[in-house]
Amino acid sequence: MENNRNYFIAIALSVLIVLAWQFFYMNPHLEAQRKADQAAKLQQQTQQAQTTQTPAAGAAVNGSLPANGQTEPTTLTRDQSVAKSSSSRVIIDTPALAGSINLEGARLDDLQLKTYHETVDKSSPIITLFSPADTKDGYFTELGYVGSDATGAVPGPSTVWTLSSGDKLTEKTPVTLSYTNDKGITFTRTISVDDHYMFTITDKIANAGQAPVSLSSYGRVTRYNKPTTPTAYVLHEGFIGVIGDDGLIETKYTAAEKEAVNPAKATGGWLGITDKYWAATIVPPQSTAYDAHFSHFTDGQPRYQADYKQDAITVAPGQSQELKNRVFAGAKEVPVIDRYETSYSIPRFDRLIDWGWFYFITKPMFKLMDFFFRFFGNFGVAILCTTIVVKALFFPLASKQYASMANMKRMQPKMEELKAKFGDDRMGLQQATMQLYKEEKINPIAGCWPVLLQIPIFFSLYKVIYITIEMRHAPFFGWIQDLSAPDPTSIVNLFGLLPFTAPTILHLGVWPLIMGITMFLQMRMNPTPPDPTQAMIFTWMPLVFMFMLSSFPAGLVIYWAWNNTLSVIQQSIIMKRHGVKVELFDNLKGLFRRKTAPSK
Repeated sequence: MENNRNYFIAIALSVLIVLAWQFFYMNPHLEAQRKADQAAKLQQQTQQAQTTQTPAAGAAVNGSLPANGQTEPTTLTRDQSVAKSSSSRVIIDTPALAGSINLEGARLDDLQLKTYHETVDKSSPIITLFSPADTKDGYFTELGYVGSDATGAVPGPSTVWTLSSGDKLTEKTPVTLSYTNDKGITFTRTISVDDHYMFTITDKIANAGQAPVSLSSYGRVTRYNKPTTPTAYVLHEGFIGVIGDDGLIETKYTAAEKEAVNPAKATGGWLGITDKYWAATIVPPQSTAYDAHFSHFTDGQPRYQADYKQDAITVAPGQSQELKNRVFAGAKEVPVIDRYETSYSIPRFDRLIDWGWFYFITKPMFKLMDFFFRFFGNFGVAILCTTIVVKALFFPLASKQYASMANMKRMQPKMEELKAKFGDDRMGLQQATMQLYKEEKINPIAGCWPVLLQIPIFFSLYKVIYITIEMRHAPFFGWIQDLSAPDPTSIVNLFGLLPFTAPTILHLGVWPLIMGITMFLQMRMNPTPPDPTQAMIFTWMPLVFMFMLSSFPAGLVIYWAWNNTLSVIQQSIIMKRHGVKVELFDNLKGLFRRKTAPSK
């Protein structure tokens, strides 16, 4: 009776998980995606300008950093095109980036990623990463200085720089900006960018005055809104950085809303804000100590901000100092991020990509998958090949697992005899069972170790498929044009033949259906449990998983279906090798065999 109760509890929990998944993840996910698609279409159809003016786009840096006493505007109604046209700018045009630099504050506040679109449709708008401060989706990076009365006015949010050389920032042509204050201090800023997403900002500070001046540099990444598309709990979005020797720091938006994070003063590292596929980070000068902050401000325009302030430097009269910052703003492409870590000696920059707890497995797993992708040119095929390699590597462990299962199955008759002998004497039965294992040299736990060891591998595969941008909008074959999105077909409308959209909770595509069939076959490899409740769970579990996985990215479902198929083949080979009967065909026949009525 107690066993039946546990089984019914397991069924109830399974149903609860499915409903919770649909309610808390799938429904918000699809709704957010629908709104994003509508916004993309609206942006594509019209660029109608708003006419309401806003206050000047000043910028309060972290509370510890004075910034001309200004705060962000409280009213944000201007269209991005109007905001950009209202200030002097320098055009950015590279193979990967388009946008402009605002000469007011020398801000990077207008940036689009040329090679990435909002939807699978290549005619949809390209991804906008940065937007000006006086728009509702303000997101920008700014570098400036904190001075004193002795230094006079230093570059900050409202400083208007002069374009000294260059008319367009490209991967081959840098631009130079300049600013001279009333104390005779000249700031010369040279901005360059590579063919991907790394900006190098070199500031030369020349003191033409009669007295030494002391000033501190600062940098900040500021955004107004959190991402609108929900992501799974396995992925970090929010503040991120490697601050000196403290290692990787990850802070969720919600955590910063409650309390600012202020790591200890450090030298070296980087900090910024990361999304699932995009990121904006600053790499400050690596030889000077700095204070870092991850904060949420509610004065003026609410905003999230990652910033730093370096220790003061002194520039003697007639002398100059040079500071170099780097700004990464773009897509988190694994080869590009790895190259930056090596070529620019940025500590642990590869952790900008959320490889998770099993980093030492997850990243090599991606390298293997990426190798197959470059060879076959199809990320879906790369998933299939990677799964084969993993299965081959674990074949010896799987063989031991099924050998243990074979030995346990061979001992079933003796186990039944012991159960009949000891009845309700559980202690006696346990002791007799352990003695039997000892005599037959059987380790009942041996069959569990291979499964436990494979869990990190499977989780790492899931992580790779879910987080890497290489999967985004990557096609497979047939109707799967985006491996990062759920299978678009549904059995409810006969896979698109009927002219209506299936309800979310009933959405069940072709690949989830294939996955459910492969899982059903895998479970039928073993004898059906004699207990009716267990047998019911045994039968219905594939259906539960089909609906649970219907909202998963198609790449994950394809992997799961292929993994199940390989498991069936692998288990059949190993069981035959150990002389154990494969139950699959008998179990399938039993489903269609007419049940004999019990005799009265």
